[in-house]
Amino acid sequence: MHARDLAEPYPFVTTDDDAVAAARLLAQESLPALLVLDSDGQPYAIVPGSQVLRQALPEYVVDDPLLGSGLHGNADREVAQRLDGLTVAEWLPRRLFPPLYVGPDALPMEVAALMARTHSPLVAVIRRDGDQVHLLGSVTAARLMSFFLTGTGTGTGTGTTPPPE
Repeated sequence: MHARDLAEPYPFVTTDDDAVAAARLLAQESLPALLVLDSDGQPYAIVPGSQVLRQALPEYVVDDPLLGSGLHGNADREVAQRLDGLTVAEWLPRRLFPPLYVGPDALPMEVAALMARTHSPLVAVIRRDGDQVHLLGSVTAARLMSFFLTGTGTGTGTGTTPPPE
């Protein structure tokens, strides 16, 4: 079994997409992380849901959660307003969320070790053809755990990335 066999379709956004739309995708699909591709289709960032929230929260609330406990409706609206008019690239600085990816021949243990080392619930699987990069799908922590427990890696994939080739 290789990464290409475990990869499944996964929703993604691009760096040029609207930040509000990206946050909505994360929420509506109950995704563990946001997969971001650049304009060439290469992995740009993989952002765990908790860090998507961190990027959306006002800094003063992140620094002192007690400040947030005394705020109500206005603070909630501020979260959405912080995203308004931004692209995903403007909202999520790449240096904070390096793209995690493996080649199609990576072994399950290699993918799991990358996830464990980087605290990421998701790793993209890519194939390179010269200068071109093709996203084959993504491997989630849940998919890997299923593989390790049952040896099958079965799971359901919903999303917009193409199925593995």
